[in-house]
Amino acid sequence: MMFEDLFNFVLVGVFLSAVTSSVIPKSPSNTRPIDRPLSDENHFEDDEHNIEYDHDAFLGKDEARSFDQLTPAESARRLGIIYEKIDEDRNGLVTEEELGKWIRHIQKKQVEKEANTQWLEHLANQHLESSSELRWSDYLKRTYGSTDEELENHDDPEHLENDNKDAVARDRRRWDLADIDRNGQLTKEEFTYFVHPEEAVHTRNVVIEETLEDIDKDHDGFISLKEYIDDTVDDEDGEEIDPAWIADEEEDFREELDKNGDGKLDREEIEAWVMPNDYHSLIEEAKHLISEADSDKDGFLTKSEVVEKYELFVGSQATDYGELLSKHDEF
Repeated sequence: MMFEDLFNFVLVGVFLSAVTSSVIPKSPSNTRPIDRPLSDENHFEDDEHNIEYDHDAFLGKDEARSFDQLTPAESARRLGIIYEKIDEDRNGLVTEEELGKWIRHIQKKQVEKEANTQWLEHLANQHLESSSELRWSDYLKRTYGSTDEELENHDDPEHLENDNKDAVARDRRRWDLADIDRNGQLTKEEFTYFVHPEEAVHTRNVVIEETLEDIDKDHDGFISLKEYIDDTVDDEDGEEIDPAWIADEEEDFREELDKNGDGKLDREEIEAWVMPNDYHSLIEEAKHLISEADSDKDGFLTKSEVVEKYELFVGSQATDYGELLSKHDEF
């Protein structure tokens, strides 16, 4: 390859990199809250327990690897500090409820961190100050790569590619609901509601609407068993589905989701499914951690039990509070 050709090749590569880094390919309205697990890891791999899942759930999946640089002694020491924060009543016994609250606290910090990262990226892309509000046109341009001409018509998505029309309409609906002061722009707090509408009362309903739009193929306002299974199978990326697995999903639908037993999910049941109020997965994880670390089987965790089992909670792994552990105001 001649030098001039190599130069042009590199120049094109840099240009493409700049373009792709300035556009977010996936809209937040394409993800349901139920699809955001406590960890990206599988809790069990070939029937073997995967403690990476527990680390992520207990400490926050984005930062759960930062303790890799710490010695076991230092990891255990910092875990002891975290224990003091979990033990709300300071009685030296962490309960299932306290541990569940902590995991929920970590999950909420993850939500805030994710929204803040996107917020700062949008502001940086538009050369705005951190205290600025984000305009819809700026969001649309960065997310969908719209031209100036398209931005002039951004309220009407007809000019966009077919694949983006529905996404833009859904995003605009979320945007308007999150825009508390109705000024057409989002503050950092309002943007968090836009990215995670399940976190606020005034935006939660849109999650139900989006779920129905995705799954309710006959548009009757309910999700039937068939629609539920079809949606679940769609998530398997074309892999061959085990009939036993489908049978388990059908049982879950009938026994866990369809509360009134009428064979379909209404809006209330959909809300309980995609935005569970009891944080069932959090309590299940709390029970699991207690069962694994509770050496005297009294149903509580002492500080010594947690520190002794530090590999279950952190190993030499990290916490979403890895940064905060070094701050005197937090620890």
